[in-house]
Amino acid sequence: MSEALYQAEILRLAKEGRGNQRLDAPDASARVDNPLCGDRVTIDLSLNDGKIAAIGHRVQGCALCEASAALIRENAPGHGLDELEAVRSRLLAFLAGCDGVDLDWKELESFAPVRDFKTRHDCVRLPFDAVLKALNNAKADMSD
Repeated sequence: MSEALYQAEILRLAKEGRGNQRLDAPDASARVDNPLCGDRVTIDLSLNDGKIAAIGHRVQGCALCEASAALIRENAPGHGLDELEAVRSRLLAFLAGCDGVDLDWKELESFAPVRDFKTRHDCVRLPFDAVLKALNNAKADMSD
C-alpha cells in the first residue's frame, strides 16, 4: 500500500464506509464493476421526488472506493441526478489536475493524493458511477 496514496483522511473515510449496509427496500439500485482491479460497488437509493432520501451501499474494493462511497452517503441526500453528475464532473477534473476546480463537497479534497496515480482515478469514480446508474435507472422506470 502506497503511503503517498493512502493518507489518514482517506483511511478514516474508508473505515466509516465499511459499516454501511444495503437498503431493505430501495427505490433504485445499481452495481458497477471495475474489471481491471476487481472493485465492485452496489448502491441502493430511496428517492423522494427524484432526489436521494437515503443511501445504502456495499463496496468490495479498495480504501479509495470505500472512502468515495462514504462521502457520497454523507453528502448526496437531498440531491438529484443533475447535481450529482456535476459533482462527479468537477471531481474528475480535480483528479485530472485542472486548476481552479471548485469541488462541491470540501471532503473531496481528501482525494488530492490520487491525482498522481491516474490508474486509481477509477477507484474514486466507481461509487459515483453506481449512484448515477441507479438514478438513471429510476428515471427510466418512471418514464415507462
